[in-house]
Amino acid sequence: MSDAVGFDLDMTLIDSRPGIHAAYRALTQLTGVHVDADLAVSRLGPPLRTELAQWFPPGEIEEAVTTYRALYVEHAIKPAVPLKGAVEALAAVRELGLRVVVVTSKLGRLAALHLDHLGLIADELAGDLFAEGKAAALTSHGVRWYVGDHVGDMVAARTAGVPGIGVATGPCSAGELWEAGAAYVLDDLTGLPELLRRIAVGSGPPLK
Repeated sequence: MSDAVGFDLDMTLIDSRPGIHAAYRALTQLTGVHVDADLAVSRLGPPLRTELAQWFPPGEIEEAVTTYRALYVEHAIKPAVPLKGAVEALAAVRELGLRVVVVTSKLGRLAALHLDHLGLIADELAGDLFAEGKAAALTSHGVRWYVGDHVGDMVAARTAGVPGIGVATGPCSAGELWEAGAAYVLDDLTGLPELLRRIAVGSGPPLK
């Protein structure tokens, strides 16, 4: 098994905010429980249950999760688009003889729908994992670097003992990603091919 570069999904590889916004609005309409969709999409990263716990009482969260995920298929897949540089970043990984592994907090089957719809090919996909919970998947799939937009992704990389590459395309600033232990921080994925070419054969200094 060749080495791999790991990627988070939401706000790392894809901009899923429009569809998630629509799914939350549909959830509000169906359940009568107000979910501030604008606020929810501004803090993507943690597991779905974490967000729904802000709006639903404990005894209703699991039902809300099931309902939301059913709505997600209808409302959230088609509006998502690849983030700037995502297609080129995945191509660069394979040009270096490395595999692409997606490790995300999103349910695996929903993540797979996004990847299939956008033609983004992953060699391995692990879902329903966050922060430290991603570490085992990173290790088992031979991930040498993990790319993500959230401080939880940097925690995942640190826990797995691999360098975290932060991209400031999600809810966390570059400073927050550095503070969370990122080895490198990029504005977006357009800088990833050059960075990987430097570090895949050695160890480059952090990018300030």
